[in-house]
Formats: sequence, C-alpha cells, structure tokens
Amino acid sequence: MKTEFRDTGVLVNTPPPRNGNPTSSPSPDPVAKSPVADALPPLLLFEHASKWYGPVLALNQVTLELTSGITGLVGANGAGKSTLIRLATGQTQPTIGRVTVRGVDAWDWRARELVGYCPDHDAFYEDMSGRTFVYSMARLCGFDRAESRRRTEGVLDRVGMTDRADRKLRGYSKGMRQRIKLAQALLPDPELLVLDEPLSGVDPVGRQDLLELFRSLAGQGKCLLISSHELEELEKLTNHVAIMARGRIAAVGTLQQIRDLMEDFPLSVRVDSDRPRDLARRLLEVPDVIGCDISGDDAGGSVVVRARHPKRFFQTFGRLVVDEMIEVRGLEPLDDSAHAILGYLLGGSGKT
Repeated sequence: MKTEFRDTGVLVNTPPPRNGNPTSSPSPDPVAKSPVADALPPLLLFEHASKWYGPVLALNQVTLELTSGITGLVGANGAGKSTLIRLATGQTQPTIGRVTVRGVDAWDWRARELVGYCPDHDAFYEDMSGRTFVYSMARLCGFDRAESRRRTEGVLDRVGMTDRADRKLRGYSKGMRQRIKLAQALLPDPELLVLDEPLSGVDPVGRQDLLELFRSLAGQGKCLLISSHELEELEKLTNHVAIMARGRIAAVGTLQQIRDLMEDFPLSVRVDSDRPRDLARRLLEVPDVIGCDISGDDAGGSVVVRARHPKRFFQTFGRLVVDEMIEVRGLEPLDDSAHAILGYLLGGSGKT
C-alpha cells in the first residue's frame, strides 16, 4: 500500500487494484452515494491539532468537527487555512493532536480513500488532454481500465467538460483547469471534498453551474469544506462558516450565530428618515451608540449609526422612533456579512 502527493498537485491514492465488479465498486453514478448513518464518526475531526514548521506555529490547538453539508473556510493570508487543508487531506501530520476522517487517522491511506481534494495551484502534465489526465488519476487511484474509463466519463460530464476534454491542458483557461481539478477530486466518490478556491477564474455562468453541483453533492450527504476568497459567492452557497485567525479557529457556525456572539463589536446600520438630524441627535443619547454620520438635509436623508449590543440597540431604536414620531423610510445593516464578520474578528478590514 502506498499513498503519494504527486507533483500534479493532486491527492493520489494507490491502494490495491480495484475492478468494476458491482460488489467492490460504488454505485453506477461515480458521484452518487447514500447518506451515511448518524452513528458513524464525524467525517472530519480535528482534536487539539497543532502544527509547527520549524520555529513557526502555523496551527494552534484547533478543534473542529464537520459532518455532512457545506462549510466555508475563510481567513486572512497566513491565518492557517492552507495548513488546515494539508492536515485534513493527509498531506502532512499534526505535530500534536489528532486529525481523523471517519475515525481513521487522516494520514492513513484508508482515510485518504474517503477524501477528494481540489487544490488551488495547478501543476498539470501540460501535454496531456483533460480526459487523459483524469483517466490517469483514476488509474492511480487503483481502478482497472474499464472502471477508470467509466468514472472518467462520469465526472467529466458532471463538471461540464465532456466536449472539451480532448484539448491539451496547456490550452485550457483557468476556469477549465478548475473544472478538471474538480473532476479528478470526484473520481473515488469521496465522502469528504476539500476544495481550495474552486471558483477562482471561473466565469459567472460556470460559477453558477459549480454552485449547483456543490449543493447537489451536499444533498447526497457529502461533506464539503470550501476555502474561498469569494465571500459573496460563498454566502450564496452556505451560511455555515469556519473563520480562521492567527492559526486558530476564531468562530464556527452560521453568520447569524457568529454575529450573535459578537455583542461587543460595533454594528453599522443605515437608517433613511424624514428627519435625519433629529434622529442622529437622539441616537447619540443612547448609551450603546458610539457614532453617527449624517447625509441629506432636514427634508430627508440617512443616518449611518454605529452601535454596540445590536439586540439591545434595536429594541431602544424601535421605542425611540415611535416616541419621537420619526418616519423611518429604510433600515439596512451595512456589515452583517462574511466580509464584516471577518474584519471584526481579525481586527482589520475583512480582506482575505
């Protein structure tokens, strides 16, 4: 038994040869599998995992548990995302702690058979066609020729590359390369998919296709961990995120759950009103308000108010506008998004 991470940038398992016999292969659809029982161990589990690279602590006491569904992984450059991905996909081992896939050490080949990995960086054999590359990856996964061909055609169709698969990889656009990387990740019908920037370079139509594919895979009970800088697209896909900062998991949950935990951080809200100056003057008397910016005039305009303790602020705000008979024409939180949450947690602008 041998497991390698080859120069292609593709996670490759080389277990004993597998044939196309129905008793030893997945269902006819290469990416279809019944949801697993709840009694099984978590698909991905980090238990107090830390990783040093020489004197550098890249990951610090991370505990994280993922089951089925889609989880977004966000964080600033250097936050530890790449190290977390390398540990989850069995490319490296934690210095201390444990990382398991379905209860099996992630470094073990049996765990890697459950994982599909789509890396961020490309390292293709450029003279190969897309179809030949995916077929080669299937063979390296241990499937016989017939099963490798079947799975290759299945995953190429799934990512929309069937009609372009015979072109040389050197002539592929960035979006086409992303699709081919995703195709090889789907070959073993993995329970866990780790996707590093899968939407990078993909055109808007292609993005929509991939988002629908990700939702379909999650609907089959698979677990998808998606690292992405495309936070707007990520928010369309899932509101469940793990936010990394300085080698730690800063927060895990839905965006709203994370917001609820951030009572000490300021919330920015734009309020459109018929009397913006009167509204701003009264808001500044509210203890939770730390500042107001006014635009417009007495005939109408808006106030951007920054306040702590959002729930308490909105309760006070509701009473204030009723008591003062101030007309509110519009109300919009300006930072209830992954960008703002990330910015708050990292103490910066939210850029990743």
